[in-house]
Amino acid sequence: MENSKIIDGKSIAQSIKDEVRQETILLKEEKFITPGLAFILVGNNPASEIYVRNKGEACKALGFYSVTRVLPENVSEEDLISLIDILNNDAAIHGILVQLPLPPHIDELKIIQSIDYKKDVDGFHPINIGRLSLNKDCFIPCTPGGIIELLKRSDIPTSGKTAVLIGRSNIVGKPMVSLLLNKSINSTVIVCHSATKNIKDFTTQADIIITAMGKPLFLKGEMIKPGCTIIDVGINRISDETKKSGFKVVGDVDFESCLKKCSRITPVPGGVGPMTIAMLMKNTLQSARGDIKF
Repeated sequence: MENSKIIDGKSIAQSIKDEVRQETILLKEEKFITPGLAFILVGNNPASEIYVRNKGEACKALGFYSVTRVLPENVSEEDLISLIDILNNDAAIHGILVQLPLPPHIDELKIIQSIDYKKDVDGFHPINIGRLSLNKDCFIPCTPGGIIELLKRSDIPTSGKTAVLIGRSNIVGKPMVSLLLNKSINSTVIVCHSATKNIKDFTTQADIIITAMGKPLFLKGEMIKPGCTIIDVGINRISDETKKSGFKVVGDVDFESCLKKCSRITPVPGGVGPMTIAMLMKNTLQSARGDIKF
């Protein structure tokens, strides 16, 4: 019974990647176009290196062309923007991804704005974010887009439902609000954040709860109403002496206590995480095909 409550993000992400792989074959056969994705990695952040490597492997598995450009930690803003400009003008590249975070001396917004918004497959450029808020064609940020796919492909009703979002980041929280308000989803949205008092007052009203706050095991079973859906975006490390590494990865949700009361829930890992890369691949394919009409 409880296993049926778990939303399998790995399986849904694989379905999307399978669709992208088949559509890529057709694009190559019919229009001789190979989707191309460029990664820019600044410095030697181990987590960022893993993320970029995983994305590169996904490109290879789906038949994409990809390049990775690694720049030193002390690279200047000007040199980074010059590389982005070269990729903006490279016809073989349909998507550009600058792996965040960047070193403190680099202005992240300035770098994001230097990417051609028509190649901004991360969906972070102000033009894409603005168009998203207006419900116009755009590249949808990958994690929020992946959450919408999880809801749709799990047949979870959203129209007229109360969705409580915990977190207001530019990467997840704010674009998530726009997506939930769009008429195709049609939810009533409540946003909670670090200054919200008595979050439980809001979460106990929610049909759908999306946590993206970075606080391990914050959402407890006593904070939710029976039958709600929980989407856990959090990825946190906590100490665990039973693990060889000395830690384990958990979400923002106390999974065990919430599992007993909710109707559906995403695990961590294996929930939202796999969807992010799948949606990046989908966005890149859309760019290569010219699907987004700006």
